[in-house]
Amino acid sequence: MSNFIVVNNPQEWPLEIPNVAVISAKEYLTDPVYSRHLRARIYNLCKSYHYQSIGYYVSLLAEARGHKPLPQVNAIEDVQSPRLVRLLTEDLDGLVQKSLSSIKSDHFELSIYFGRNIAKYYDQLSHELFNLLRAPLLHAYFNRQDDEWRIHNIKAIAANDIPPQHQDFVVQAATDYFSKRKTWVHKLTSPRYDLAILHDPNNPEPPSNTEAIKNFEKAAENLGMHVELITRADMNRLSEFDALFIRDTTFVNHYTYRFSRHASAEGLTVIDDPNSILKCNNKVYLAELLTHHQIPVPKTILVHKDNLEQIIPTLALPCVLKQPDSSFSLGVVKVTSEAELRHKIKELLDKSELIVAQEYLPTEFDWRIAIIDRRPLFACKYFMAPGHWQVIKHGQQARDYVEGLTLAVSLEETPAKVVKMALKAANLIGDGFYGVDIKQAGKHCYVIEINDNPNVDAGNEDGILKDALYQQIMEVFLHRIEERKQRDRR
Repeated sequence: MSNFIVVNNPQEWPLEIPNVAVISAKEYLTDPVYSRHLRARIYNLCKSYHYQSIGYYVSLLAEARGHKPLPQVNAIEDVQSPRLVRLLTEDLDGLVQKSLSSIKSDHFELSIYFGRNIAKYYDQLSHELFNLLRAPLLHAYFNRQDDEWRIHNIKAIAANDIPPQHQDFVVQAATDYFSKRKTWVHKLTSPRYDLAILHDPNNPEPPSNTEAIKNFEKAAENLGMHVELITRADMNRLSEFDALFIRDTTFVNHYTYRFSRHASAEGLTVIDDPNSILKCNNKVYLAELLTHHQIPVPKTILVHKDNLEQIIPTLALPCVLKQPDSSFSLGVVKVTSEAELRHKIKELLDKSELIVAQEYLPTEFDWRIAIIDRRPLFACKYFMAPGHWQVIKHGQQARDYVEGLTLAVSLEETPAKVVKMALKAANLIGDGFYGVDIKQAGKHCYVIEINDNPNVDAGNEDGILKDALYQQIMEVFLHRIEERKQRDRR
């Protein structure tokens, strides 16, 4: 993908940024070379973004051409309204107070250059404001009222407004920014689409390890897609991409769900889609759904404050209690006595009006069948952690846990009834990427849960398919992006 900085007059452009072409707004708007350019990022640094100005039209026509403008037209509209700016940035109040606490004056101006400030102390605040408003050069104005700092206004600025003493820093900030984006100049063909992979480098139990993420990148690039790893700070960059692949643990009341909703609203191809996150993350919903569709599950009771006495007669002890949004074996407990049962029930019902109680079915391992695009992808046996009744045994600290062995099994060697049951269950949710956990007790099989964010770790789940596993998942993205582009052209 080519990078262009668009300015009113390149001769007045004071900065030299390596490997980035600087062109005039008039050239970009009128020269057919640029309108025919299939893939480009446009960094609009015109003097004005006012409605129907030349800077406004640079971003507007960039969007019409399928280019990736920064700022977008909606961001231009946002920064024109101080009231809207304050609304968009109200979630940053804590960071604002912390960052400006040492300022003696009642007024403060922050210069933001590609998400950075010349004083490193303000980098985090600068980065967050940049990600919200997505303009390369910004000035933010703050006032202190009643001992509280408030954002008064934020304005996009032109390169001519950069103080001479800041210019070297801006060159470095811009160079660093562009260097994070892979260049495809030396390749025979440019990538057709952009895929964002959302991850959390600090997640102790990510759904994909570092090597697996690299394998996803490689597979996508082999299919002609450009891949960029993004984090929770990059939500307002989603419009730069054609697709989003969430490789962080998903929850409903969580940034992963907000990313999914935002990306879907922007028209991106998204896995995991918000509907799948919403449904798979609630064990109460899954229990009702599977029972309603007559898919075998362990004996189950949806527990509320008025039916506690039914649990032991129906399920016996020990039994398993699940908070609705449990995951990775957290929020799932086995109780062995009536006293423990009552204590845990009270604890869980304090958080949710309904919880799930199920009979305890001890097995050596659980089947995990991965389903994508309504077809089976891979199968694994997840063995219980040593000396424990679950696949994962958690310790006191987040990073203190022990996992059981994962053994990849070919689909051909997996019992047909297990694969068939997993496919039927996953299809009740949608056409995304799911991991269906099934217990096989004797001749009977029971669905334990449907996960919207199944693990794909290098060295585990890819034991049979190897590179083909990553390739097949990326092919789903490619196919869906191309389908959407075709619909948009009709």
